[in-house]
Parts: sequence; C-alpha cells; structure tokens
Amino acid sequence: MRKNNLFLSLLLVGAVGTAGAQSIKDAKIALEAEQYDKAKDMLTTIVTKKPKTGEAYFYLGNIHIVNDKLDSAAIVFEEGVENSKKKEQNLNLVGLGLVDLQRGDVDAAEGKFKEATEKLGRREYLPLYYVGKGYVEAPKPDYEKGLEYLKQAEEKNAKDPDIKVSVGDAYLGLGENSPAYVAYRDALNIDPDLVRAKLAQAVITRSAQAYDVAFEQLEALAEEYPNYAPTYRELAETYYLSSLQMEQEEYRETNKKAVEAYQKYLSLAGDESIEAKTRYADFLVYSGNYEELKEVSEELADAEGVDAKVYRYLGYIAYNDKDYAQSVEYLETLFDRVEEERLIARDYLFAGLANVSATDGDHEKGIELLNEAVKKQEEDPEEEEDLLADIAETAFAKYQEDDQDEKDAALRMFAVPASMPESDYYFDSNYYLGQGEYSIGSRLLNEQEAEAEEGEEEEPASGEAKEHLQKAIDYFAVVIEEKNDHTKRYFIPALYYTGLSQLGLDNLQDPEAMEGLFVDSFTQLLEELEGESEEDNQGYITDANNYLGYYSYAKGDDEKAKEHFEKTLELDPENEFAQSFIEIL
Repeated sequence: MRKNNLFLSLLLVGAVGTAGAQSIKDAKIALEAEQYDKAKDMLTTIVTKKPKTGEAYFYLGNIHIVNDKLDSAAIVFEEGVENSKKKEQNLNLVGLGLVDLQRGDVDAAEGKFKEATEKLGRREYLPLYYVGKGYVEAPKPDYEKGLEYLKQAEEKNAKDPDIKVSVGDAYLGLGENSPAYVAYRDALNIDPDLVRAKLAQAVITRSAQAYDVAFEQLEALAEEYPNYAPTYRELAETYYLSSLQMEQEEYRETNKKAVEAYQKYLSLAGDESIEAKTRYADFLVYSGNYEELKEVSEELADAEGVDAKVYRYLGYIAYNDKDYAQSVEYLETLFDRVEEERLIARDYLFAGLANVSATDGDHEKGIELLNEAVKKQEEDPEEEEDLLADIAETAFAKYQEDDQDEKDAALRMFAVPASMPESDYYFDSNYYLGQGEYSIGSRLLNEQEAEAEEGEEEEPASGEAKEHLQKAIDYFAVVIEEKNDHTKRYFIPALYYTGLSQLGLDNLQDPEAMEGLFVDSFTQLLEELEGESEEDNQGYITDANNYLGYYSYAKGDDEKAKEHFEKTLELDPENEFAQSFIEIL
C-alpha cells in the first residue's frame, strides 16, 4: 500500500530465526503477515536443503531489501540466478533490478527488468508482477511504469488477487482513488479473505483524511483478524496522521496511541531482534516521538551489529537535548557510514539545525544542509512533511529564548525561508531577521557609546554595528514593499524598526551633519496610523513624533518641532523627552 515516503525509507525491518514449516507457500504467508523473521528462517532452511529452489532465493533476497541490507540481497539474488532453472533465474534477475531501484540506479534496473521479461512463457507472469510491484514500492516510485508491468501480468493471469492489490496500490499512489478501490474490490472477489485488500480499502479512506471512518474500518479488521500484524501498523500510522490536526494535548494522547498500536504490531509479528527495535525506532522518528526514541536509541547504541543508522537516532536525540556539538558528531558519523540513498531529508534537516545551533559549529555548512533538506523534500512527491515549516518554527522558538546563542542560531535558520519568496514563511522570516539584526546593531552601538563615555582613548569602530543595522533595514524593506494580508501584522512594526535602525546610521550627535535618514519612515508610520486607535499605538506615535520633532529642532524648524512634541504630549503628558524640548522652544 502507498505510504509516506519518509515512512517507507524508515520502515526497515530485520529477521531472526524461528521454527516453522519449510515450504514456499508458508513462507509467503509469513511475508504477507510481515513476519519477516519467521519467513527468513523458513527460506534459509529451504535454500540450505534444496539449493536449486530459485523462488526461495528471490523471497529471501526481498527480505534483505526490506531490512535495507542491499549488499546481502544482491548476493542472494546472484546465487539464485546461478543455482536456478531458467524460469526462476528470471525472478532473481528481477531481484537484482530491485536492488538497483533501491540504490536509485534506474537505468541499470530497467536493463535487468528487460532481460528478465522479454522472453517469458505464455503463462509466466511473476517476473512482470514483481517488476511492477517494485516500481510501486521503490524509494522513488514510478506508478505509471509499475502499472504497465502489472497490466501485462494481469493479462497473463487475471485470477491472481495479489496483482489486483498491487494495481490498486499503483492507482492509490497516483491519487486515483476510484480505480484503486475497484482493484481492491476485484481482489476480494477472487479471494474474500484477502486481508491485505481489505486493509488497502481502509488506507484509501485515510488518504481522504476521513480518519474516523478509517479507524472504524481498521478496528473492525483487527477484531475479525486479531493476529494479522499489518492492521496495527496501519492503525499506528493513522493515529499519527490524524494527530497532526489536533491541539497539543490531544496530539500527545493520540500519538501515544500510535506508539501502542505499533508495539502491538511488533508483538504480533513476533520479532524481538535488533532489526525489529530499529524498525520501532524508525516509526518513532516518523511520528516525532523523540522522548520514547531516546530510550530505544540508547539501547540500540550498545547492541552488537546494529545498523549504522543508529547514529540518526542518537543525533536527533542529542539535538533535542540541546547537545548540539554531540549531535553534529553523531550525524557526521551517520553521513560517513550510511550510503547516500539511505539518507532521508530529515537527516539533512537535523544535521543543518545542529551545525547552525552549535556555538563552534560550521554555520555555513549548516545553512547548506538545511537548504538540501528542503530540496530533497520538494523532490519527493510523496513527502508529507513540511521541513521548511520545521525550520521556520524552530527558528521562531529559539528566537523567543533568553539565551543569546539561541537567538543567533535562530537568525541563521530564518535565512533559509527568508531567501525563498514562494515560501509561506518568507515575510515572517524577513521580519524576524530584521528584528534580530536591529537588536544586534543597537546593542553594539550602546556598548560603543558606553565605552566612549568611560573616557576610552580610542572610540570603538562602529562599522560592525552599522552593518547589522543596514541588514535590518534591508530585511524590513521586504515586508514594507509588499503590503498584503500576510504582511499586515508586520507592516507597522517594520516601519518603526526601520526608522530606529536609520537613527543608528544617522549622525544624531552632530545636528549639522544629520541627514534625516529616518524621517521618511517615521512620517510614513504616522500616516499609516491615521484613523487607528491612538491608545493601542501610543508608543509608535509618541516615538515617531519625538524623533521627527528632534530632527526639525536640529534643522532650525522650531514651529514644526513644537507641533510634533505637542502631539506627543497629547497622548503622553508625562513624556520627559517632549517636555524638555517644549520648555526649550
């Protein structure tokens, strides 16, 4: 069934040996129930006792693909090609093509698929079916190509319900729910007890965000088939997806149910291996349950033979614990030890956030990683996560903290959405960048003035402060120049802080040299506030009048200066700045 691609990339399961029947049929039943450890044990026994059973190599290789062990899968498929008869050689050649698809080498995959399917017998359809299924379930699915092969398989055997289910999966991936439903219905007409098809119909309902109905369907299936593990995995994903539309408290409660459903899935699958715990950790990453992930990742960190992607979990947890330097170290290890095609967009996100947040981090590299995360998400048509929103919201949260290092990190993060005019966070990010740059610039100016007042022999250079103030003006200009519904809430404060930034750039201490850089901003501010509540905007109005009054006074226009100061005193009779100038005037 179609899944969020992040979930597909994370849903990598393992296998351990269990006792059971040693037939291909029983192994396929275990595979459908996602009892991968049990199926692996059966298939390993079969290829050991009957090394010419090519079909067993094929299914065993597929388990290695599910476990994300592509090198092992390729070895098994190669053994299958070498040891099998022609018909089953084709299956294992398809398997080698599936490995290429997982690695992103589409051309190599297509070459193997063509070789495996071009000389099939009249009733030989399994290679066509598995090629089509492979395209549908690939990390970067090609549903159209998958349908081409599945339709060919269907022409050769219209009575195989598994083909119908995969056809439905392809249509669901294309967003064509009606033909998907028909395909699942056709599968059930062939086999009324095919739980996978019934489960797929519930997924169609979920894809329409009709979560209440989806829950009803899934819970009914769980009651009818209490030992069918995949139902609980779909329940877990449905709980998580539905939680995204909830308020914080309800979100946490629903997400807790998602974890419980997933634990039930693992219990029914009967797998207590390291790979199974890794799979559980993957779901916790997918659903954002970092508190639970911390405990699981610490356990995995000490496990022998654990997949290198354990550094993903450790890196994420270290970041959430604000141990940014350690997070950078873990994620660098992940990038070094894991093949590029196994990395997910969120890996680049956390690596970027960690580098940007670490005091001694590579901030430039961090921005590059954040941009790469957004790019990878946009390239994935099935990605439901909004990583740009994650960056913007993380930046906003850091900007609200008292810690100056966190505020500085926030500004670096805001730079990503602030450079993307098409982003929903473009204007917000530019505004907060303006605020941040103004804060830095004004702080530096205050420090310089304090040092000068203490009688320093040499006044500190103001170049750095002015650089930050000019940046603030440029960021605020993005908001001011695009007056629309989105920028409305920022428009007045952007004008105000632009004026304050221009004050810092002007020569206030030397009236003759003063350029009045701030005059237009404060004049426009007062014009924009005409007719608005004076009480709600008192600070803006009084400050603007005071600064404009001071400028008029400095330039010898006493009448205009007096007019501005009197407007201030109308709103704030105790305003000392205006009072002092009125006395002088």
